[in-house]
Amino acid sequence: MKLPYVFLYMVLALIAVFQIYPLIWLLSFSLKDNTEIFGKSPFALPESPKWENYVKVWTDGNIGTYFFNSVWITVLSVALTVLLASMVTFAITRMNWKLNKPVLGLFMVGYMIPIHSALIPLFSMFNKVGLIDNPLSIVITYTAYNLPLTIMILLGFYYSLPREMEEAAIMDGCSINRLFFKIILPMTTPVVSTTVIINMIFNWNEFVFVNTFISSEKYKTLTVGIQNFIGQYMTDWGAIGATLMISVLPLLIAFIFFSDRIIDGITAGAVKG
Repeated sequence: MKLPYVFLYMVLALIAVFQIYPLIWLLSFSLKDNTEIFGKSPFALPESPKWENYVKVWTDGNIGTYFFNSVWITVLSVALTVLLASMVTFAITRMNWKLNKPVLGLFMVGYMIPIHSALIPLFSMFNKVGLIDNPLSIVITYTAYNLPLTIMILLGFYYSLPREMEEAAIMDGCSINRLFFKIILPMTTPVVSTTVIINMIFNWNEFVFVNTFISSEKYKTLTVGIQNFIGQYMTDWGAIGATLMISVLPLLIAFIFFSDRIIDGITAGAVKG
């Protein structure tokens, strides 16, 4: 092996260590109690692993409810976002109508709106229609905010699709709805997989909207539920570490199995022809 390649692999290995170590440290942190966390070096391994931290957060900390809420809110929001974004992208790139460019520009403007600048208007709007402390407000917000980015990712792939298949399907009597759901949507699986993963990461980790719109314990998600272990006089850091580890695992597993889809989907529409 040539020397430059040896140096390259050494650099990549070093980067991998820096990427993986925080997860190892978090696992070690979640297996300690407050005495061990503050009494010794924070980088030391636990002397007696406190697996009961995980039992505690799942039973006493209501993490099971928060976890379930995170799952169904994320899945529903991602499904709505990807479906609506695919429909919009299909209409903009595959259909001829006068306002397709202005409509695309309108969605791209939405991508430039900071999240925090919309909190008060959204809260006021949801309060008027009775959606405060309702998970539907979170699903609507996630869907709306993720549409611009999802459309932007889908655009390149849709532009690269051959029109001959659509023309042949239409000549055989295929309707627009059937053309989209039976032909176009299955062809876009690589890039759709990419948008699913990106949306899932954002929705799963989001904190601001849930903390603003949701107050009932039965509707909170994992990111907000972690606050239950922070008290005025005492904070259970081991339980917080266990909760963080539980929240990281689904994303970590999804990324391990589908990381190649992200690269394939992003590059799929980069070259036409």
